[in-house]
Amino acid sequence: MASGKEDKVKGTANKAAGKAKETAGKVTGSSKTEAKGKAQQAKGELQKGKGEAKEKAKK
Repeated sequence: MASGKEDKVKGTANKAAGKAKETAGKVTGSSKTEAKGKAQQAKGELQKGKGEAKEKAKK
């Protein structure tokens, strides 16, 4: 099981990668790639929130 800090880092990385995909989709005109990027950003946000919750639960 990942620690809270690990989840936060992975979430931030997913958000960044998703933003890059979304931008690439906009530049290339690929709505599919753009949608995948938005979905990955949402996944990253959830993962980051999970990590924050884990850290708060430890305190």
